[in-house]
Amino acid sequence: KQWYQRRVRGDGLYADLPYRQLKVAVADRSLIKTFDAERQVCEPEGLQAQIDDLVAQYMPGARCFVRPSGTENCVRVHAECRTQRDADALSMAVGQLVFDCTEKLRAKL
Repeated sequence: KQWYQRRVRGDGLYADLPYRQLKVAVADRSLIKTFDAERQVCEPEGLQAQIDDLVAQYMPGARCFVRPSGTENCVRVHAECRTQRDADALSMAVGQLVFDCTEKLRAKL
């Protein structure tokens, strides 16, 4: 699966899909672990499945991944959809999911 997918315009050229990046402040970015060039979440368990469920609501053409920052206590959400409104909504929904998940895990520590 390739992240940067483009749609073909009527003239045969490619056009980028609408995109939104969101920065989610979290107390501990190390709670999020990724693999596959930071496109899939492996920890916490179950978070990737929840992200996939949200992405499915915006199909076809929707994609989303999260990755912890290397320098700040934040997680970046990257969302791409067929419309800007959907990209914005998907990024906000996944951002809230990430925030809630990290807060829940932090409370258990």
